[in-house]
Amino acid sequence: MTVFDKKIVVTASFLTAVTIAMGAFGAHGLKNMVDVAALNTFETGIRYQMYHCLAILVLGLAPTIPEKIKKTVFWLFILGILLFSGSIYLLALNEVLPFNSAKIGFITPIGGLLFIIGWFWFAFKMVTLKKQ
Repeated sequence: MTVFDKKIVVTASFLTAVTIAMGAFGAHGLKNMVDVAALNTFETGIRYQMYHCLAILVLGLAPTIPEKIKKTVFWLFILGILLFSGSIYLLALNEVLPFNSAKIGFITPIGGLLFIIGWFWFAFKMVTLKKQ
């Protein structure tokens, strides 16, 4: 395992643990603080974050994927998590936050686009990858 692969696996493991904790908070702590629609929105952020945490973990454990491909996909997914899921959390918590997070709603589709670009880029690079 390369140093970068180890960093990917550690990052994915940490993010997955945080995602589980946040999901538990959403399921138990938020239900009395926000309405059902906001709770569903929060769960959407958790779901997409978990999907991409697991994808990042697999990426770090796959020895045959070149490091350059891993780095690009890793960063697209990390930025997607921050922008998509992060903005979803803020939007879901808008009614309990001391500021109006609705103003950052434009960030959510940018994060989603980063996820999509990451997956398409990964697919393209794997299809065009030369056998070694």
